[in-house]
Amino acid sequence: MDDIIELKHDIDKKLEKEEANLATLRQTLTKYASNTTGMVSILNSFEERLQNLEKTIVPVYNETENLRRRQENIEKTSHTLDNVLSYYHTAKDVEATIKEGPAVSGLETYMSYIEKVLKAKKYFETHSPNSKELKEIERIFEEGKDALQHEFRSLLNRHGRPVPAIVILDLLNSDEDLPPIGTDTDLALEQLPEKVMQDLVTVSRWLTEFGKSSDFIRIYNAARSTILSRSLAGVLNHNSTGHRRQGSYPDPAKEESPDLETDMYISELSALLRLMQSEAHLMKGIIPEKHQRTSFDNIIQQALDSIVNEGELLAGTARKNVARHEFTAVLSIFPTVQHLRAVKPEFDLILEGCQAPTRAKLTSLLSTLDSTGAKALEEFTESIRHDKSTNMPRDGTVHELANHTMIYLEQLLEYVEAAGAMLLMHGEKATPSSNITPDYCRNKAADYITRVLSALGLNLSNKAETYSDPALRPVFMLNNFNYIIKTLTRTGLLDILSKWNPQIATFYESQILEQKRDYSKSWSKVLHIILEVDKPMSQQRTASQDNTKLKDKERQNIKDRFTGFNKALEEIYRVQKMYAMPDSELRASLIAENKEYMVPRYTLFYEKYSNLNFTKNKAKYLKYEPKDVAALLGKFFDASA
Repeated sequence: MDDIIELKHDIDKKLEKEEANLATLRQTLTKYASNTTGMVSILNSFEERLQNLEKTIVPVYNETENLRRRQENIEKTSHTLDNVLSYYHTAKDVEATIKEGPAVSGLETYMSYIEKVLKAKKYFETHSPNSKELKEIERIFEEGKDALQHEFRSLLNRHGRPVPAIVILDLLNSDEDLPPIGTDTDLALEQLPEKVMQDLVTVSRWLTEFGKSSDFIRIYNAARSTILSRSLAGVLNHNSTGHRRQGSYPDPAKEESPDLETDMYISELSALLRLMQSEAHLMKGIIPEKHQRTSFDNIIQQALDSIVNEGELLAGTARKNVARHEFTAVLSIFPTVQHLRAVKPEFDLILEGCQAPTRAKLTSLLSTLDSTGAKALEEFTESIRHDKSTNMPRDGTVHELANHTMIYLEQLLEYVEAAGAMLLMHGEKATPSSNITPDYCRNKAADYITRVLSALGLNLSNKAETYSDPALRPVFMLNNFNYIIKTLTRTGLLDILSKWNPQIATFYESQILEQKRDYSKSWSKVLHIILEVDKPMSQQRTASQDNTKLKDKERQNIKDRFTGFNKALEEIYRVQKMYAMPDSELRASLIAENKEYMVPRYTLFYEKYSNLNFTKNKAKYLKYEPKDVAALLGKFFDASA
């Protein structure tokens, strides 16, 4: 019961507390309601006041805005009136400066005056097209345009200078290999100062946009054409010996080209290409883009024609040399052709967009040089085949025809691909240039060299038959075949030929072996003497000692054999020591073969009969011991022995 009483007591306390909280909440709500009524009353009063203020301010604002617009209109009218009045005074204000030209006031100031004239012209054209003011402004405008064109010409003439030859050649020297197609190398050639370039661009743009004139383009073309031609002429006149092919420094280990004219022409070709690249870059910004290709075409004509004419002169000289059978001189066009073919892709690139006749000039020149070279090559082969020279070397040495031929082929080696291309494009069955590859060219050149060597071998063989001495014929052919194969090997020609015909070295080796066999026949007379010694007596008789009693006929036969051998050997020595064998290896090998061929046979003969009692005066007949024969054979092919 106590717990219940206590619980009831707690509940009563909580109820009293909640009733007190409720009474407080009611008082607060009553207060908030009173405050809300007061705030609504204040806001209503503020709204009424704002409405009254708006009714007062809006008219004032509108009046102020109207006044502002009127002020702006007055200012605009005043400014426009000032501008209009200035247009009427423009002619008087600018005429003196316009007549003086930009050289007096400076181009920047002059262009500001020209701008004033242009604005006045546009105003009168629009608002007063028949006024005298327009006519006056138009007159001054034309004077200004003429002055700008004069300034354009003056800038070009005052500052345009030929590029020094040494600068061009130094640029070519830096190109160890041809740069990739399209590479800008022109930046190394400073044609005009930067400030002059900016002024030219400024004038040209104004003349194009506002002057509606293209006369300045003709001025530019003429000036730059002259500069280009003079720059190229400077290269020709400069002593630039050694600037060959792609412009690289000459290799001191290589023999200099004997034809300075060809070297100079190669330098000119490279110089023209670099100068043309520079001109194409220079005109950007100065000449409107739509006129650039035509302008470039006009600029390069004189210099390009000069180069083409020089090339045609080289071809003409080569044709004269062919007619005179001076074939080595014809080789001077080969480095030209090789270089022109190497740089032609760059020329084609820089000439894109030019007129067809312009683009065709170098192609035509290359074709002319190619056909001239092809004719020279074929004529050389014919000259070898039909050479009728009778000045045969008395000692059987290398014939001058073989010497000249191998020198020619050795010089041709450097231009194998160019020669192959010539023959492919201008031979009996012309091959389109698009089908020609370096390997194809090298194979064609190898075929050509093979034909030359074949013609040479046949001619030499025919010439050898003119020798009355049968032994001299194979010696002559030996010398020539040996010279040919050694030259082929030394120069690297054999490598090219072997790829075309792997049997070429074997062929010459077999020919040399065959000639040695033919030469060995010159010993037949001597061999006949010493190999038939068994006929006068039996082997049993000769096997006895020197006290064997010989019949008179047998003794005489032995005497005759020794005497015959001595005379035959001395005769061969007398003749063959005068034979030439300029190659020491060939001479040593042939002497060694002679010894190997003769000494053992003579030794058998000598040992068989030297101890027989066939004479009381053996010294008369036993003139040569085997070692003496070997020593004598060692003196062959040596006129000084």
